[in-house]
Amino acid sequence: MSDPISDIPAGSVHDRALAAYLGLAIGDALGATVEFMTPREIRHQYQVHDQIIGGGWLKLPAGEVTDDTTMSLALGQAIVDAQGWSMPHVAEAWVEWMRQGPVDCGNTCRRGIRRYMGDGSLAGPLREGDGGNGALMRNLPVVLATLGNAAAFERCSIEQAHFTHHHPLSDAATLSLGHMVRDWILTPDTAARHMPERAAQLVAHYPAFRFDPYPGRATGYIVDTVQTVLHFVLKEPDFEACVVATVNRGDDADTTGALAGMISGARSGMQGIPARWLKALKPQVRQAIEQQVRQLLAITAS
Repeated sequence: MSDPISDIPAGSVHDRALAAYLGLAIGDALGATVEFMTPREIRHQYQVHDQIIGGGWLKLPAGEVTDDTTMSLALGQAIVDAQGWSMPHVAEAWVEWMRQGPVDCGNTCRRGIRRYMGDGSLAGPLREGDGGNGALMRNLPVVLATLGNAAAFERCSIEQAHFTHHHPLSDAATLSLGHMVRDWILTPDTAARHMPERAAQLVAHYPAFRFDPYPGRATGYIVDTVQTVLHFVLKEPDFEACVVATVNRGDDADTTGALAGMISGARSGMQGIPARWLKALKPQVRQAIEQQVRQLLAITAS
């Protein structure tokens, strides 16, 4: 019996979309081990952390993922169930996700879900304290479901973002990195030129995101997260080198690793993802991603 992944043409939209989603999960699983550690602590314990072994402050089994991946899967499943975009479906999916007791849930995400449970509102007010990376980390299913419509990508991205994170820097980062992934999936021949341009445009409009010289912070604050991801994605063209360098900065390593894996996966395709990491990823997560990518691409093609 053939491997369904091996039947996907290398370099195709399906190949790059799948690599982006599996790259997100791999970066999440790898980074979770060293989340909240400092680079010095990581070097002392691992020299270089490059194996999916679980553990960390969440004491995860090897190959398990965190909210970066599971919240994305909940968002994607809501799109699949509605056969298109429906923020009420997404809201209910996240309520159910939280009720199931995920291994982790950020404070801002939890507050937004609870607000909806209390008053039914699909967006929160503009808040200075909502400048975390939660909206950015989970947006890949929106990218995949709207590949044929850039305007729909931007509208739906902002709708899902404002459910928990209503902040201009969060909005800008979610759109900018989402467009980078779209470029690599749809137009890989020109994406190499577009990605530095998009990064420069983000910094020009929002100078807080300036990442050259790299400030060295990798916290859950959207600025620190994006600076770390862009620094390593632009510096390291190889998928493995990029993700390893990113997670070894520690701090919010599951999310920075997930985002670096997402962009690098879209850039490299499945051929760039190490087989040992695919094998180490929790089988149920890999299967859910493979199925959801097929379903989301069917929606974007309809």
